[in-house]
Amino acid sequence: MSETGTYRVSGMHCGHCVAAVTREVMAIPGIESVQVGLEDGTVVVVGERVERDAVAAAIEEAGYDLLDG
Repeated sequence: MSETGTYRVSGMHCGHCVAAVTREVMAIPGIESVQVGLEDGTVVVVGERVERDAVAAAIEEAGYDLLDG
């Protein structure tokens, strides 16, 4: 069964931002899909196990900040 996590990210402004975040989050083992909402700064992650710490690290690796809340 898949899990879904929704996160808010700051600093994304363009298609390159979307691609960078998507690439880094998809590299996490077990992640099935990533949808980035550029307008509202959301990242929706679906996978076997969606761990906040792993998603946060991937987003930071892409050069952006995960917002709390």
